[in-house]
Amino acid sequence: MTGDQPAGGTGPAVTGDLSAVDAGPAVTVVGIDAAGGPPHPAAAPVLAGARLVVGAARHLAAVRLPADAETVALGPLAPALDRLAAAVAAGADAVVLASGDPGLFGVVRRLRAAGLPLRVLPAVSSVAAAFARAGLPWDGAAVVTAHGRDPRPALNACRALPAVAVLTAPGAGAAELGAGLVGWTRRLVVAEHLGTDAERLTETTPEAAAARDWADPHVLLSLAGEPGAAGMRADNQPAAAPAGGWALPEAAYAYRDSMITKSEVRALAVARLRPRLGRLVWDVGAGSGSVGIECALLGAAVVAVDRDPAAPVRANATRHGVDVRMVVGAAPAALTGLPDPDAVFVGGGGADVLAAVAQRRPERVVATLAAVDRVAPAVRLLRAAGYAVEGVQLSAARLADLPGGSIRLAATNPVVVLTGERS
Repeated sequence: MTGDQPAGGTGPAVTGDLSAVDAGPAVTVVGIDAAGGPPHPAAAPVLAGARLVVGAARHLAAVRLPADAETVALGPLAPALDRLAAAVAAGADAVVLASGDPGLFGVVRRLRAAGLPLRVLPAVSSVAAAFARAGLPWDGAAVVTAHGRDPRPALNACRALPAVAVLTAPGAGAAELGAGLVGWTRRLVVAEHLGTDAERLTETTPEAAAARDWADPHVLLSLAGEPGAAGMRADNQPAAAPAGGWALPEAAYAYRDSMITKSEVRALAVARLRPRLGRLVWDVGAGSGSVGIECALLGAAVVAVDRDPAAPVRANATRHGVDVRMVVGAAPAALTGLPDPDAVFVGGGGADVLAAVAQRRPERVVATLAAVDRVAPAVRLLRAAGYAVEGVQLSAARLADLPGGSIRLAATNPVVVLTGERS
């Protein structure tokens, strides 16, 4: 049984007096230390009395079991769940062996979902062991998994955040994630066979990681810099909403020639883009980069595209402590070769740019248009590409002082915000 890995499903809600967990027959889940340390002190008597022990072959070979204990070497989990349920019903002591901390993307979730009563004896997780082997703190790191699910959210977390640990799987490991991180400045640490004689720690680049094979199982650390250095959130909440808020005033950004999306428009655009950890957002015609930066503040990975090499996107991203990949070039040509986005903001460019974006089939497209004559063609283009389109005109009036202490309303230029959602 592989701990530190997802097993799928959701457990039942736990309410009331948890002392009941310690009463009656239960399955004991024993973590095998990913750092190679001794087992939990309570594990020896549990194993000595076990009548049924379930686990991966390597875990069964790593512990001392009673001669008469029945063992189940794991392949599919469902038959093992049936055997465990029968053991509990018969009042027999049953044990599940798992890697590291089985409550961290591990088998505890699946066992709870099956309705089995549990006791858990955790060990050092593979994530804790990998950071320890690298000599790095990890209280501000995000932990994600690419095991048994679409690896793109894990990849986008590595693109978005400065310190991420990824629990990998065959076909979704350091080679594949490294290939997806080409173009982002990242230092990768690959921890193979943790806690065994074959343990190996390798520091590499995304390009080099993509070009070689890696032993399974392994843990990948994706680092934009030393944890604790500039760029790491001071509140140690890597995927939390930004402490300083969003829809920030224009004064929070450097910009030139009014090339910035006003805060009122930005608030709606960001809401429509639905940024969050695990998603990739393009900011096309980025200008100041304000929309993309605020998506990054909410946890998304962001690629900002602008034809002007002097566009202050990088400076603004640094100011706000986020990592935004800047691509200099004119769209639509500059979009070629970029990783497929989940959502795209089009703040500049004509119909050819919008058409090129729609061809990439993101879930959502948000476009801002100041010229009314461009609205109908844009709506028709998005609908023809299979998007359901809604739109709104935003006309804001801001408070402004008058001589003598009076106050007036100063109108900003109206803007149409179109949102296309893929049908």
